[in-house]
Amino acid sequence: MSKSDLKARPIYARKQNSITAHLNIVMAALAVTHLMETRSGHFIKRLVRTLKKYRSFQLVVGGETIHAAVPFPPDLTATIQVITGRELPHKNWPKSG
Repeated sequence: MSKSDLKARPIYARKQNSITAHLNIVMAALAVTHLMETRSGHFIKRLVRTLKKYRSFQLVVGGETIHAAVPFPPDLTATIQVITGRELPHKNWPKSG
């Protein structure tokens, strides 16, 4: 994995608290990335590229909540369940319309 996989940019921090906070965030991101790669068996670059295609959101229109999501293909659903260890929450959303 490289900085380009996460699209990281250099930071210019001068205060110790800022530097420490940045390092903590970077280490947490690396730990999450390692976990995702280990559980899924795929590199993070591939996971990010694949998952970017799928979005979900909620709208409240006239007091009614409408859920919209691009459905995941079965193989991607299985990969996400392996990574998270649980079923996807939006899978059971009621259909609108």
